[in-house]
Amino acid sequence: MVFDECMWCKGRYPKIIGPTHEYMESSPGCWAAFGRVLAREYSDQRFHAIHRLTVDAYAVQHPGQPSRQSIQSVGVHLVRLCLFIEHNLDPKRANDAMLVAARNKASYHWLAPPAALGTITVADIDAASDIEQHIERVRAWAEQMWDVWSGHHTIVRAWAQSGR
Repeated sequence: MVFDECMWCKGRYPKIIGPTHEYMESSPGCWAAFGRVLAREYSDQRFHAIHRLTVDAYAVQHPGQPSRQSIQSVGVHLVRLCLFIEHNLDPKRANDAMLVAARNKASYHWLAPPAALGTITVADIDAASDIEQHIERVRAWAEQMWDVWSGHHTIVRAWAQSGR
């Protein structure tokens, strides 16, 4: 089997021809793995509490190039990670606060991505053998993504503050 390395997360995925996201850049194999993970999470309500962490971690690990869409995407996903991780908000409260903070997303600016975007990738989540392992890996991935973006925490905290 031939593998491709995703340009952002550096994960290795089977080389396939397929779609990718418009502004969350990835290899087609990485995007397909993300799709499988989302399908798993949508199929079982036990994943409800961590689903948004999955989306947030993937989005900030695949920031793309500077554009209004990617700037706002990275901004709102980092805000929600901040609210989950630093403020221990439950999924609904974190999402509600993120939606309020996102009202100001037009003022967000490009945050240069870290040189290294962590060691946990969607491939690790895709390979989880059971629900508990999946949830554990998503939490670790989300925490790692928040940590790797630490150079921008002050800015993200200010953005998040407008939603609290």
